[in-house]
Amino acid sequence: MADLLTRDAEALHRALDAGGSEVRVSLSRETAELVSRLIDARARGQEIVVTRGDAEVTPTEAAALLGMSRPQVRKLMDRGLLEFRKVGTHHRVRVSSVRAFLDRERVRRRGALAELAEVQNELGLTE
Repeated sequence: MADLLTRDAEALHRALDAGGSEVRVSLSRETAELVSRLIDARARGQEIVVTRGDAEVTPTEAAALLGMSRPQVRKLMDRGLLEFRKVGTHHRVRVSSVRAFLDRERVRRRGALAELAEVQNELGLTE
């Protein structure tokens, strides 16, 4: 994947260097899917954060990335659901830990929704 991204980045930079109001470039499917997700997020008004996976953020910044309050992030940290480290008296959360939490949460929610659908079916609450 890294080779494809490097090739696609070079092609994109060459196309942008050519100037003009439109850019035409051929990208791999993986890169096109990545660009599509970025454009979709911006079209929905979402912020896009690009950072190294080992970058660290404060609990307040982690809360913004997770779309929840800072006290809720602290609860996740205290319960061991969100990895962090202390730097002196300050808490730091790796961006990769935020991503891992979101991935685990997505799986948990998918399972909960499947259970709910099963209960609805058993009770005859679906059309």
